Amino acid sequence: MCIGLPMQIIELHGESAICEYRGQKYLIDMMLTGEQPVGSWVLVFLDTAREILSEQKAGQIADALEAMHLAMQGETQLDHLFADLVDREPTLPAFLQS
Repeated sequence: MCIGLPMQIIELHGESAICEYRGQKYLIDMMLTGEQPVGSWVLVFLDTAREILSEQKAGQIADALEAMHLAMQGETQLDHLFADLVDREPTLPAFLQS
């Protein structure tokens, strides 16, 4: 399985960019998304940007990845990492509703 990481562009290098995730810098291929301005967020799989993200969406993905990391260590108090889902009634997609 491949997990996408939300990264912020900090420097441009032609068809690549230096991006940062959790304090680490990576050289990322930007050919699938095209050149993006410094400060933009992208979802990265295998050192390739595949999707442009809003800052909010990047934060939600980072929180979900942190929750997964904590759960693997046995932590069970994870609600704070899913603030957008807590106290929300889930709804079925239209095609599943009767």
